[in-house]
Amino acid sequence: MATPGQWIAGARPRTLVNAVVPVAAGTGVAIGEGGANWWRALLALLVALLLQIGVNYANDYSDGVRGTDDERVGPMRLVGSRAATPRQVLTAALGCFAAAAVAGLVLVIVTRAWWILLVGAAAIAAAWYYTGGKSPYGYRALGELSVFVFFGVVPVVGTAYVQTESLSWVALAASVPVGLLSCSMLVVNNLRDVFTDGPAGKRTLAVVLGAPRTRILYSAALIVSFVVVLALIPVTPWVALALLSAPLAIGPIRTVMSGATGPALIGALQATAKLQMAFGLLFSVGLAITL
Repeated sequence: MATPGQWIAGARPRTLVNAVVPVAAGTGVAIGEGGANWWRALLALLVALLLQIGVNYANDYSDGVRGTDDERVGPMRLVGSRAATPRQVLTAALGCFAAAAVAGLVLVIVTRAWWILLVGAAAIAAAWYYTGGKSPYGYRALGELSVFVFFGVVPVVGTAYVQTESLSWVALAASVPVGLLSCSMLVVNNLRDVFTDGPAGKRTLAVVLGAPRTRILYSAALIVSFVVVLALIPVTPWVALALLSAPLAIGPIRTVMSGATGPALIGALQATAKLQMAFGLLFSVGLAITL
């Protein structure tokens, strides 16, 4: 039986920044457009957190029963380590998805935007089929694309929408750097596991591209995020605050481009999470300020 600490570790707390930052950015847009609604923002955050934890448990379950977690470094794997049974982890994943669906349904009811149900269903399906099902798309080099959509575009635009009840091109533009930084977390994570994922039959984008090109992809994702911020300055000048986080990108880029492998990349992953959080906070504040 897994301990509470092991369940918390299995939820991969460091990845929760992927849920917090998009909601913060979407709320920043809502504030800037004069339509902020705090209880709706908090409910959107709850949905995002539950989906992130759910996908982490779902990946733990699916990778664990396939045996692809047997020889890996990094965070706690509940099934792979035999700390919990597959059924227990599956139940935890499905419980998170169900709770997210209920919270999301409340937002659908209050906004009367029933099309959000389709978006929510797609998000849950994407979370499960990343490593679940007979043909998981995470094993077909599509993980980064899914992360960009469901941890970038959907939560930023969706969070702004449920508060303002209008679609905003600023929210769509803001979702690009947020999505790229979320992708960078997955890229460096898969780079760390590139030499074990391949033999295990897990063809991530890192496996397909190879380590050298994956390192370039990681650096490009960080750099382009700041380029997008520069492009937004003429429209929303205060987003320039996000550039203050740029120095935090130097360390992880240097580590990744130096050829670090395996456990040596755990530090780069942690540094990327810190960058994402700092960027997200500054970017969100910048989006919220209007003159």
